[in-house]
Amino acid sequence: MARALITGSTSGLGLEFAWQLAGTGHDLVLVGRDEERLGNVSRQIRHVHDVDIEVMEADLCDRRRLDRVAVRLTDPVDPISLLVNNGGYALRGSFLEVDVADHEHQLDTLMRSVLVLSHAAAGAMVQRRRGAILNVSSLAGFSGTGPHAAARSWITVFTESLAAELEGTGVTATALLPGFVPTSRRARAAMTGDGLPRVSWLAAPFVVEKALRDAANGTVLSMPSVAPASSGDDEIAGPRVARTGVPGLDRLRRRLAERRVGLARRRASRRRLKAPWMDPDGR
Repeated sequence: MARALITGSTSGLGLEFAWQLAGTGHDLVLVGRDEERLGNVSRQIRHVHDVDIEVMEADLCDRRRLDRVAVRLTDPVDPISLLVNNGGYALRGSFLEVDVADHEHQLDTLMRSVLVLSHAAAGAMVQRRRGAILNVSSLAGFSGTGPHAAARSWITVFTESLAAELEGTGVTATALLPGFVPTSRRARAAMTGDGLPRVSWLAAPFVVEKALRDAANGTVLSMPSVAPASSGDDEIAGPRVARTGVPGLDRLRRRLAERRVGLARRRASRRRLKAPWMDPDGR
C-alpha cells in the first residue's frame, strides 16, 4: 500500500489531505507541532479507515527535528510514495510590526522545510523510479504582500524547476495554488473536536480532490477555481451570499455547507485514486 507523508497535517488543507488520502487507501505519516492533536487526528482517521498511521511531532523551523522527517523520507524499507509539503502559517502585522526572528522562523517553515524535504524525497523516489511531491503554495505568491507572499512565490518557482529536473524519472512535482481557502487561524476547533474539519469549510474538500487528481496526472501547477471570500482568507470561501435579515439564513447556510462537505468526503472515500506513485495493481 502506498504511504503519504503530510506536513501541517492537523489542520487546514493538511487535515483534508490526510482524510482524503486515507479514504483512497493510503497509509499515512502525519507531521505536526502538537503531539496531542496528532494523536486525536490519527485516532479519528483510524476509526473510519483501515490504514496504518505514523505520527511525527516536529516543528519544521527546528532544524534537528526537520532532519528527522527528512530521514524518514529516505527509508528504503517502508518508503514514502507521496510527499505533501503543507506546513506553514501567516504572521499578523505588517513587515515592520513583526520581529525579524518571527519572519525567519516563518521562512524556515515555508521555504527551507520544502527545500530539505523535497531534496530527501526526490532522491529516494528517483532510485525507485516512482513517487510524487506536492507542494502547497498559493495564488498570493503573485501579489506583492510581504514575506509570506514572497515565500509562496518561491515555492511555486522551485516546484516548477524541480518538475523539469525530474522529467523522465518516474517522479513528479506539483505546486498547489489555491485561492481564498478558509484557515484555522481563527477557529482551530473541528466539528466535534480535533481531527475533523470545520463544517463551514466549503472549499477545502474540492481543492484537495483537485490537487490529488492533478498530481496523479503529473500536472505541474494545480490551480483550483475558488471564488474569492467576502472579507479575507479567514472567511468562508465560495460564492458571496447577500447579508439579509431573513431569520434562519445562517443556519440554512451551515446545513448546506455540512451537506456539501459530507458529500465531498464520501465521494473521495469511494473513489480509487489511480496514481503513478501507487503500486501497479492500484493498491
